[in-house]
Amino acid sequence: MNRNDGTSLEAVRLWTLRLFVMTRKELLQLGRDAPLLLFLLYSFSLSVYVSGAGIAMQLNNASLVVHDGDHSESSRELIHRFHEPYFRFDGEVRDPKEGMARLDQGTAMVLLDIPPRFHEAIGSREPVSVQLQVDTTNAPQGLSAATYAARIVGRFSSDLTLSRLGAASDGTMLMPVVDSAHRVWFNQDQDETWFQSISHIMRMITLFAFLLPAAALVREKEHGTVEQLLVSPITPLQIMLSKVLAMTLVILAATALAMVTVLKPVFGVPIKGSVALFFLMTALYSFTTAGLGLFAATVARNQAQVGMMALLVISPMLLLSGIATPFEAMPSWVQTLMALSPLRYFVDVTYGILLKGVGLELLWDSMLAMALLGGTMFGLGMWRFRRQFR
Repeated sequence: MNRNDGTSLEAVRLWTLRLFVMTRKELLQLGRDAPLLLFLLYSFSLSVYVSGAGIAMQLNNASLVVHDGDHSESSRELIHRFHEPYFRFDGEVRDPKEGMARLDQGTAMVLLDIPPRFHEAIGSREPVSVQLQVDTTNAPQGLSAATYAARIVGRFSSDLTLSRLGAASDGTMLMPVVDSAHRVWFNQDQDETWFQSISHIMRMITLFAFLLPAAALVREKEHGTVEQLLVSPITPLQIMLSKVLAMTLVILAATALAMVTVLKPVFGVPIKGSVALFFLMTALYSFTTAGLGLFAATVARNQAQVGMMALLVISPMLLLSGIATPFEAMPSWVQTLMALSPLRYFVDVTYGILLKGVGLELLWDSMLAMALLGGTMFGLGMWRFRRQFR
């Protein structure tokens, strides 16, 4: 080994040692902030549980009142089909006006109005209609109630038709019938707690990956220690990279805590893919989002401004990246704009690894997109940081 090689190795060792010392300094500084640590622990433990167990998106025990104008065998059969877990029968009303009053008061969600001569019309093969009125003040729940009710009434009508046209006494069909069947590939029980808990973890990763490095850099500016660091042998790259590395390690530890204490033991979320690949992707996403935070920190003058900028940046990401609503249901211009959001790709990565068990052969494009976005934002933040202190 010649002298130049030895000098280069010593420079690399010294550079790495300084980065390690700065990263350790950031971890120690974060460890002294007890309120922030408590909030971090809450966000990745109890908050994940509350989000998964306390928020229900599916229709469950919707209050149903009935005005039965026929009181026949057919009307009782139809009413009996509106059962749990989707509907909860809350009694009959004497007339439709009373049922409407229940809807207006919010004590019922669905009013089923069965007309007189219902059974007689069915027996004589006359067309007959039932009326369903739904309170859609809560639009998702109301639309789900209307959809389930339409399916129940439609199945009731088709059962009557089939019994007349081709059903034998043993239940087999004498005529050809097309029956649709669906198969659920992932999350076979359609347990929404899996989706809610994983989505909440992604929201917390996004929030802390943006705020923690940004707040750490702004804190240096507020205390006047940035100038001291810049006149030391430490480079601007080491200053910014150490903050990203420290906060990424903290976020990875918090994510592991959520998976070990809540996802697997409480909700039974399966981890079908590689855990190492998931944490690698989480680290890459944290680096990408931290680049946004560091760029914001070079613009902001204090931590309050960082918080306001977080609202401006994080809110559109959370609402429009497909974490809460289907990405395909959004307007085309929103889908094009969200190509710049790293969360757009992290959503596919997280669900793909945890619930589907896919690997890099399908996720390489998302990994590449996050790497390009992260490198670009980190480079812009570095450029802004150097420019500020020239």
